[in-house]
Amino acid sequence: MSGSNFNPRNIKYIPVVEIFAFLELDPIILFLNRHEGTDIMNKINFISWNVNGLNAAMKKGFVETLNTLDADIVALQETKLQEEKLTEEMKNIKGYESYWAFSTKKKGYSGVAVYSRIEPRNVKYGIGIPEYDIEGRIIEIEYDDFIFFNIYFPNGQMNDERLKYKLDFYRDFFNYVDKYKNKGRSIIITGDYNTAHNEIDLKNPKPNEKRSGFLRIERDWLDRIIENGYVDVFRHFNPETVKYSWWSYRFNSRAKNTGWRIDYFFVTEDFLDRDMVKDVFIENDIYGSDHCPIGLSIEL
Repeated sequence: MSGSNFNPRNIKYIPVVEIFAFLELDPIILFLNRHEGTDIMNKINFISWNVNGLNAAMKKGFVETLNTLDADIVALQETKLQEEKLTEEMKNIKGYESYWAFSTKKKGYSGVAVYSRIEPRNVKYGIGIPEYDIEGRIIEIEYDDFIFFNIYFPNGQMNDERLKYKLDFYRDFFNYVDKYKNKGRSIIITGDYNTAHNEIDLKNPKPNEKRSGFLRIERDWLDRIIENGYVDVFRHFNPETVKYSWWSYRFNSRAKNTGWRIDYFFVTEDFLDRDMVKDVFIENDIYGSDHCPIGLSIEL
């Protein structure tokens, strides 16, 4: 500024609140508008997807699909990877940290992963039972407001031994999770449960009544889970809706929509009591696997 008469002490400073009042603006509304689309309201979007082999999914546009889904937390099942086969492209997707559990029992089998934009408090792999943990089926992530489980539940179709393994897994896993629930923790459990719960959850229930995946003894476990205070969020909000999340690669099943709903988000009842669930959906139009992604949105 030219001249030597300028003195900043002579400037009259007007409080910001008075400026807002003069312009008839609400600073709170301005703040919320400025942050629209951010986590100012603590909205969190989840996706769960059995990719049936992440190597194969990567060749079918997995990263582009992930970016389109734009979720904060993404759970994958059946990655079929060993740690040495994990590429930088898989591990380091922009905006996410990733966490991986691998099968040490055999190669190209099982495996789960989580991509997260939210920094967790703690991450665990398995539940401390070696016969389950060696198959790389469980990731547990503790966040500030909830505990998140990504699970690839066993398939019981191979033989009676694997069916028993599956039922034992249900029992022991939920015994483990119940300890958190009994302490009042909020819990989200997503993944491929490998069981259709009721007749509405698969195209052809009668012919499949004696097939693992729709056996009464398997469905009874889902009944117990619900009786014990966990909610199948999709069915809770869509009691009459017929939608599936898995289709066999055989017999042109997906084109005919001859499917099963075996992928779920289960939550503890407090999510409903506190009106935290804002959306739940099944993305039938997304391909790249024999499963499609499922989604959940919550607001804390």
